[in-house]
Amino acid sequence: MSTPELPVARTCPFTQPELHARSSDEEPVTRVRLPNGSRAWFVTRYEDVRTVLSDPRFSSDREKPGFPRLSRGNDKEPVRTMLGMDAEEHRAARGGVLGEFTLRRVNALRPRIQEIVDGLIDDLLAASHPADLVPSLALPVPSLLICEQLGVPYVDHAFFQENTEKLFSRETPPEETAATYARLHRYFDELITAKEAAPSDDLLGRQITESRAAGTYDHAYLVGLAFLLLAAGHESTANMISVGVLGLLENPRQLRLIAADQGKTPVAVEELLRFFSITDTVPLRVALADVELGGVLIKAGEGVLPSLYAANWDRSVFDSPDVLDVERGARHHVAFGYGPHQCLGQNLARAELEIVFETLFRRIPGLKLAVDVDEIPTKEKASVYGLYRLPVTW
Repeated sequence: MSTPELPVARTCPFTQPELHARSSDEEPVTRVRLPNGSRAWFVTRYEDVRTVLSDPRFSSDREKPGFPRLSRGNDKEPVRTMLGMDAEEHRAARGGVLGEFTLRRVNALRPRIQEIVDGLIDDLLAASHPADLVPSLALPVPSLLICEQLGVPYVDHAFFQENTEKLFSRETPPEETAATYARLHRYFDELITAKEAAPSDDLLGRQITESRAAGTYDHAYLVGLAFLLLAAGHESTANMISVGVLGLLENPRQLRLIAADQGKTPVAVEELLRFFSITDTVPLRVALADVELGGVLIKAGEGVLPSLYAANWDRSVFDSPDVLDVERGARHHVAFGYGPHQCLGQNLARAELEIVFETLFRRIPGLKLAVDVDEIPTKEKASVYGLYRLPVTW
């Protein structure tokens, strides 16, 4: 059998790619070929994925020899962020900003999220339709909120969207990827420099004030943090909003369940996160020691790609995983990752998704697709799966 290639293009939102399904059932730790010609291990079983994401013998440090790359060129980030840190370094970096994303802090933001969502739906109802739900709702909700949190001018959101989309696309040429990193780095370098002169009462301003007081201020690190939080804070949630709406529209019985009982919306959000697993191969690792996993010996220095999507469709953990069941209640999914690098902003993402789905279907109960589902373009070659457009009418 030839060595399969990664990454795999995801086309239909409701069907798992063959490699994911076959590997999970027959070969849970599979040797794969990456775009740059190197080899790595593709891990698909739920328990094995959780092991890779939590065992300190697997590193997130992108500077380590053998770290897997999902592009053909040099996709090295211009600055290090907590995504590429391990152990104590990572704990310190994450701990410095964790307080901004606690459940208590997020609950305090819910009225503002509701205000943003209601305003966008007001605009949607006032405009002509069919309408595209991606630019009218899915994108502006998380991007406006994260800009407000960070203290980043929302007037620049088109610049962020254009550039982060290029970074997340695996079709962007290496030279353009490097240029895109440089543009974003320059923007955030100037933004942080301005905030240093007059720290504002926002996440980035508070980071400057607090780290200066502690004697730990690092300009380059804060530039990287701003980039990380802005990119992660809007792209993944925006994509999850669009595929989540599609998933519910294509499963009207499931939609009726949450429409009849809004209390089921949080559980439905967990199921949508599990079912779509849009950040499938975002968490990459390299082995620091020889580790036996799924009956296979992974040697030190070999790259590992734990598949969140395959883990969330593991039949030994989730009954009928290919069925969208909003009453499943399976919060033990790994859509936000697992272990020390589990998504920092998951509380915020959940709140945004809950409010968007509850409000959208309550205020526009007749919402439906304006085109056949097969006509909706998907981000099949992006590192974060989603939809380019979602035409709807009512």
